[in-house]
Amino acid sequence: MKKAKLILLFDIGNTHTHLGLANARRVVRQIDIPTSSWRGGAAAAQVKQFVGAAKLRGAALCSVVPPVTPVIERFIRQTWKFTALNLTPATLRGVGIDYPQPQTIGPDRLANAVAAWQRFGAPVVVVDFGTAVTFDVVDAHGNYVGGVIAPGLAAMTDYLHERTALLPRIKIREFKSPIGRSTEEAMLVGAVHGYRGLIRGLVLELKRELRARKLPVVATGGYAKLIAAKLPEISAVAPNLTLEGLRLVWVAHHAGK
Repeated sequence: MKKAKLILLFDIGNTHTHLGLANARRVVRQIDIPTSSWRGGAAAAQVKQFVGAAKLRGAALCSVVPPVTPVIERFIRQTWKFTALNLTPATLRGVGIDYPQPQTIGPDRLANAVAAWQRFGAPVVVVDFGTAVTFDVVDAHGNYVGGVIAPGLAAMTDYLHERTALLPRIKIREFKSPIGRSTEEAMLVGAVHGYRGLIRGLVLELKRELRARKLPVVATGGYAKLIAAKLPEISAVAPNLTLEGLRLVWVAHHAGK
C-alpha cells in the first residue's frame, strides 16, 4: 500500500521557523529551527533531514520575516520542483476579512484564524504567545476583524533585565503566590499572573464588543500551556495551530485536484 504524499509547511517567525508535515487531515510531524539559520546553509540541510524519505504533494508557508521568504520559496522550487503556496490576504481561504488594510495583517495571524474557526466556529479568538502576545478575532460572520498586540513574556522580562541595573534575566515558570518575596519572584508574578490578568480582562472586553455570551479562546505559541493552566477563559491549547491553518488553506486551494 502506497503512503499518502504529505504537505510541507513553513511558519516563518522572527526567532524560529516552525516546520510541519501534514496529510489531508492533520499535522503529523513538527520541529523548530532557528530562522537565522536561513542566512547560511544550515536550514536547508535541516529541512531535508526533517522531510527524509517522505513524498511531498506540495508546500505552504506564512512569513513575518520578508527577507527570508524568497530564500525559502527558492529552496522549495529547487529541491522539489513545485511552487509553495504563500499565505496572504489574497490567497486566504476559510475566513473572510473585514479590516481596513488587509496587507498589514501578519499571515501567521490569518492562519491561526482559519484553524480556530474550523475547530470552534465563529465568533472565536486566538491568543498567540510568541515574540509578541497577539489576539486575533473572528466575528460571528466568520470575518477576521482585527486584534490586539502586546509585548511577549520573554520580550518583557528581557527588556527589564537589559534596561535596569538590578533586575536579573529570569526563566519564566509557574509561580503560585501573587506576592513575590525576592526580585526574581516579583518579576515572575508580573509575567505569569500579570499576563493572565491581561488576557482575562481583554477576553471580557471582547465578549462585550462581540456581544457573545460564550466566546471560545484558543491559545498557541511558546507560553500558551503555562499561561492557560490557570485561565478558565482559555478553551483549548493548540501548539500547532498556525501550521494547521496553513494546512487547511493549502487543502482548500487544491480541493478537487
